[in-house]
Amino acid sequence: METGTQNRLKFESNYKSFEWTHVQTTEERDLFNSTPFKEGICILYIPEGSHLRIDFSEFTTKKPTLFFCGYQRIQILKGENVTLLSYNRDFYCIQIHDAEVACDGLLYNNAGQFPATELSPEENQTIQNLFSEIGKELHLNDSSMEEMVRILLKQIIIRATRLWKEQQLPPQLTGIPAEVEFYRNFNQLVEIHFKKWHSVADYAQLLGLTAKTLSNKFNKLNLVQPNEIIKSRILLEAKRLLCFTDWSVKEIAYELGYEDPAYFNRLFTGKVGDSPIVFRKLFNEGKKVH
Repeated sequence: METGTQNRLKFESNYKSFEWTHVQTTEERDLFNSTPFKEGICILYIPEGSHLRIDFSEFTTKKPTLFFCGYQRIQILKGENVTLLSYNRDFYCIQIHDAEVACDGLLYNNAGQFPATELSPEENQTIQNLFSEIGKELHLNDSSMEEMVRILLKQIIIRATRLWKEQQLPPQLTGIPAEVEFYRNFNQLVEIHFKKWHSVADYAQLLGLTAKTLSNKFNKLNLVQPNEIIKSRILLEAKRLLCFTDWSVKEIAYELGYEDPAYFNRLFTGKVGDSPIVFRKLFNEGKKVH
């Protein structure tokens, strides 16, 4: 079933959901920005020279760029001809189909590096064509539409994953599949367990390593240290809960696995620069936070 206007098309069937949204005008941008969260797994196409905010980070695009988000707050501060694809796990689960696209831990669930892929003129044309074909399929809405959209979606993800590896991974990892898989696996484990396990030793044990060996491996590969990745993911979730819920700091600390709220408060303040209470106050006042 397909619903919506020409700039917003949605397919829903048996718990499966896929949405294509194209933002051209200021009014459409304001409507897009008014939604607190973009539901589902998202791929955002942003033209060159655009400015956007995702959660608490701002980006200005020097080239056409794909951003990969999941259940995050996305705001277009400047830019037109932005297109968003969003879908739920029932439509296409990147974990279940990991062997097909191998993007989990790179494009998604990667707390160490923000998933953005810049596009060359040639790749930009290819990606624009794929986005356009998805829109046409949703309009067509015949019996093969759902599977065709899924095929086109996978092409976008596979191309973007290849480009992301070229652009974001250090040279030491390029062309070494085992090391890339190791990095992906670590990021996947952090996403699954960050509310429960907070130390490098916890994840080293899951990987069958010592904490020192794990840290040395990341250092040798010139990657962000595992402790920073773990803490970054915890703090991002803390910021979301502070800004988008009315939970107390104590409730947030417990939700993130800290039995001592005072310790959580010190950790947040030391890493962010403001206490949780001040961070929430600044956000509610519309001031810029990081």
